[in-house]
Amino acid sequence: MKLVYFAWVRERIGTDHEEVELPTGVVTVSDLLHWLKGRGENYAHALQAPEVIRVAIDQEHVSHSEPIAGASEIALFPPMTGG
Repeated sequence: MKLVYFAWVRERIGTDHEEVELPTGVVTVSDLLHWLKGRGENYAHALQAPEVIRVAIDQEHVSHSEPIAGASEIALFPPMTGG
């Protein structure tokens, strides 16, 4: 699965994207964020407040309870402000 990171999430993790093979127990966006947070210090720093991270599956914003089965790309964004 392709994971894409934007803005300070990208800066803290240290890459703009990566291909990963998800463990069997990762079935929702929330599961994914929890799993990523445990992958190392840079991920833990980027995802220290996972509830504020916005997520898009195949370029459509979704809630953290959304299942990720069948997704080809998941993007993680920091909170966005508009003006």
